[in-house]
Amino acid sequence: MFRRLHEPANAVTIQIDGSPVRAAPGDSVAAALLATGNPVCRQSPASGADRAPFCMIGACFECLMEIDGVPNRQACLVPVREGMQVRRQARPTPVGAVASPADKVAS
Repeated sequence: MFRRLHEPANAVTIQIDGSPVRAAPGDSVAAALLATGNPVCRQSPASGADRAPFCMIGACFECLMEIDGVPNRQACLVPVREGMQVRRQARPTPVGAVASPADKVAS
């Protein structure tokens, strides 16, 4: 879908879900994510559908990710820096939800 026109000369390395990703200094976390070819950053709380960066200007909140241990950061507004730890956010469990038998661990 997205690809870089050229590889950055002075790239920084960030970790996305434990995998190293090279990014250009000045890139946003969302831009680095899009360049990986797997743009999914979170799941919708309502349906669990995969979500990806959309507006890239901080207006839509589709790019929420956990960045350096802080959840719900707008990845399009956060510039990359060397060693940054980024995680995709899974669908939150609804309040009052009851676990299904499949979710229980056999004892």
